[in-house]
Amino acid sequence: MKIAVCIKAVPDTETKIKVAADNKNIDFADVRFITSPYDEFAIEEALKLKEKLGGETTVFSLGGLEAAEVLRDALARGMDNAVHLKDESFVNLDPLSVGKALAAAIKDGGFDAVFCGQQGVGGDNSQVPAILAELLALPQATLVVKLEITDSKFRAEREIEGAHEFVEGTLPAVFSAQKGLNEPRYPSIKGVMAARRKEIATKDAQALGLAGKIGKDNCKMIIREVTPPPARPQGRLIEGDADTQAKTLVELLRNEAQVI
Repeated sequence: MKIAVCIKAVPDTETKIKVAADNKNIDFADVRFITSPYDEFAIEEALKLKEKLGGETTVFSLGGLEAAEVLRDALARGMDNAVHLKDESFVNLDPLSVGKALAAAIKDGGFDAVFCGQQGVGGDNSQVPAILAELLALPQATLVVKLEITDSKFRAEREIEGAHEFVEGTLPAVFSAQKGLNEPRYPSIKGVMAARRKEIATKDAQALGLAGKIGKDNCKMIIREVTPPPARPQGRLIEGDADTQAKTLVELLRNEAQVI
């Protein structure tokens, strides 16, 4: 079985984010990048599937140097191959353009299953997996929390609003991983050392047949401005005994916050 996994490099969730001078992106200086947490579930599910059925795994990521870092991390976790989609036109892409680039890289690979995280932390668009499935003309199951694959068929349990839904279909297919699907493994020291020796293939827009077709004026979504969230107001200390504090709190919630 051939398995593809699409991952994204995102700023560490503990990083203090600053807006760049152009007000259209974040300032990448001193920012540490990590694999998007939902993508870790996708990697783990691919590795588990390979361990169960055998085969080969390939991980794809689009971006600059930060993408190379997360690809190394995926190799250290046990992925067999890595492909870096890197081009000057692959900057600030909208979800549709990202999907087109990934689809172009994956379409001729003969993959039986394609895994993604349900969303990339940061943009949180949650659109690329569905776009990728449509461009590849493959069935899809998103927000998957449990997956069973036997021969060429799958049965996926997925989260929907207020309930769970079961989806059945045939491979090849695209799956997006939700929290709870599995418990991602950490890279081992042996895996980290082995990953350093593995070659990461690189493909640009020309190699993907996308030169002049995505990025810049081809983007359907354009970021006009990025602004930090408003500062949180300073907390208030309520004085007095417990009864006084409770009475004051209720009044504040009713009259100021207007939540009761």
